[in-house]
Amino acid sequence: MGDDPEEGMLSWDESVFRNEHVFEIDYVPETFKHRETQTQNLTYALRPAVRGSRPLNVMVRGPPGTGKTTAIQKLFDEIGTQTSEVRTIRVNCQVNSTRYSVFSRLFEGTFDYEPPSSGISFKKLFGQIADKLVEDDRVLVVALDDVNYLFYENEASDTLYSLLRAHEEYPGAKIGVIVVSSDPTLEVIDELDSRVQSVFRPEEVYFPVYDQPEIVDILDERVRRGFRDGVISRQTLEHVADRTAESGDLRVGIDLLRRAGLNAEMRGSRTVELEDVEDAYEKSKYINLSRSLSGLSETERALLEVIATNDGGQAGEVYERFQAATDLGYTRYSEIVNKLDQLGLIDAEYADIEGRGRSRSLSLSYEKDAVLDRLE
Repeated sequence: MGDDPEEGMLSWDESVFRNEHVFEIDYVPETFKHRETQTQNLTYALRPAVRGSRPLNVMVRGPPGTGKTTAIQKLFDEIGTQTSEVRTIRVNCQVNSTRYSVFSRLFEGTFDYEPPSSGISFKKLFGQIADKLVEDDRVLVVALDDVNYLFYENEASDTLYSLLRAHEEYPGAKIGVIVVSSDPTLEVIDELDSRVQSVFRPEEVYFPVYDQPEIVDILDERVRRGFRDGVISRQTLEHVADRTAESGDLRVGIDLLRRAGLNAEMRGSRTVELEDVEDAYEKSKYINLSRSLSGLSETERALLEVIATNDGGQAGEVYERFQAATDLGYTRYSEIVNKLDQLGLIDAEYADIEGRGRSRSLSLSYEKDAVLDRLE
């Protein structure tokens, strides 16, 4: 038997996966580990909503891939099974990065259809949402996920002001807000207008990076649900966990497992080996880069491409090329530089240039080829 060259090889209709969906980014795990304290604090803040009162507002912070979105989705699901008196809506601010589009999403969550595309005024959009809440006597809990994107577009204060002050304009409207930031450098409260600061006093819930044993534990759970038995050895799994810990982002590890599984299948192997993981890591380590790029507009992409091709160049030269490519003025250019800097795609540093005074030098935060490949 042992001499059979086919042993250990997959036949064409076999798979190393039991359920590939387990390794997708938006999969909500059945067992959610190592986040008990955070979940308790969130539950505490939202408990009044279940009793029909306005919940406490919450600020959730922590680096990417630390379980923030999953915690909120689990909690929202739980509230949904307990009561129909609370409406929970999660808004992805990377996609909805203006006050108007946030409220369009809330409208859709309230009425189960999209607002008229002809465009209705913000006031009317908001009025219809509030009236419906009051009429149904429901509490609305809004999670602004990746709220940092509202800050990058200078829309955060207006959006929060409208939500937090709703009950003044529409008596009986009860709205609670959870803001979720995955940008560790963003000081959420400091960056808000004083008129918002005076009404926004959130409970704070912090999600730290998972440590190595926690990563092994969480990935092991995914492996059991996602791969067939015996596909990946403990040693290989620990190597995946090491790579994940380096990046501090659990999503890197989950993506790494999926890609390594696909690599093993490409080789026709029944098991995932170290080489499959290492080949996959070249792609998985850029998962944050790909995610940041996916949210950029055409002009933002154009500027990043100019910076990538003049890596480390002076801002003046970069601006001239950007203007030649897009026809946009200096103010817009400066705004985009700040946004790319806040997103961690570039480093914009001031330097004293001989004979020219202070000037910003712009350099990429990732390898040039990795950025250019993904921009195409």
